[in-house]
Amino acid sequence: MGELFQPMHLLLLGVIVVIFFGGKKLPELGKGLGEGLRGFKDGMKGLSDEDAAANRKREELEAKAYQEAKMAADAKAAAEARLAIEQKAAQENAVVIK
Repeated sequence: MGELFQPMHLLLLGVIVVIFFGGKKLPELGKGLGEGLRGFKDGMKGLSDEDAAANRKREELEAKAYQEAKMAADAKAAAEARLAIEQKAAQENAVVIK
């Protein structure tokens, strides 16, 4: 495979391309190839941007779910503490009344 792209081979390939396409078509072919590569690069960048946006949205949803779970846990703990205080107060009132 290393012998395939030797300078003489590339020169011969260049001559064949000039003969086959002609001198006037080569700039158009180069321009088309450049535009194609640019479009491919932009397409790949667009895919990575979409992936990044999806990851960012997923992280935001996870953060929101974490905050909601934390708030629910705090509310449950506060309710349990209030219930324990009310039960203790009820027990103290029952002892005082006896």
